[in-house]
Amino acid sequence: MTSSPQTRTYGSDPAQVYDVLLPAAGAPQVGVTVVVVHGGFWRKAYDREHALPEARAFAAAGFHVALAEYRRAGMPGGGVPGTLDDVRALLAAVAEQPDLPKPLVLVGHSAGGHLVTWVAGQPWAAERGVVGAVSLAGVVDLGASDRLHLGSDAAREFVGTGPGSAAWTSADPMSTLPPKVPVRLVNGADDDTVPPEVADAYVSEATAAGGDVAVQVVPGTDHMAVIDPTSPAFELVLSAVRSLLPTSP
Repeated sequence: MTSSPQTRTYGSDPAQVYDVLLPAAGAPQVGVTVVVVHGGFWRKAYDREHALPEARAFAAAGFHVALAEYRRAGMPGGGVPGTLDDVRALLAAVAEQPDLPKPLVLVGHSAGGHLVTWVAGQPWAAERGVVGAVSLAGVVDLGASDRLHLGSDAAREFVGTGPGSAAWTSADPMSTLPPKVPVRLVNGADDDTVPPEVADAYVSEATAAGGDVAVQVVPGTDHMAVIDPTSPAFELVLSAVRSLLPTSP
């Protein structure tokens, strides 16, 4: 049984918080903290509540978990650069917590997949204790998202401008290849919210640049199944996380 989440702050805004879940009683503790970053096309309407079952599943598997919240588009300070600043500040806060073991593995879904992949491209990622990122149906290529008008042009709403601007470049994981830490992508073959081909250019260009990047496209899997602990796809998510650990648990 997992513990009740404990909410901690990393800033003064009500959205600058994260929930800590401890490893479930009886689970073999892995000695790693999984930072869960939820999706929702970066929009105010979607908060971390829908990612709680996923976070509990990681705790049940023996991980310490930090379930992140952040300012989103449509909120004061949300969008670019505020959302990116929040993710940076969040990881600094988590890395300083004596009861949350390092290293950190980041797991993000959809827009959260964008955010953790963005972190993977930053030169400070390893300094925060990040050893890898797992993108679940992630919007890892803002240009592809824009061309496909995903989420009714959610990327433009998030950034505040279109492709080619400084803000767009600063937020696009494609602009910081290769990633500075390993990246694993798990995408559903039947995902019509963020189709798996959104990751094609990221994977090919990151790999060509020498990045440690691997992708798995799961048959019969849609956008939400990758964060559903009852879905067969979630075992592949756990495997992706474990593949990033410095030593096998």
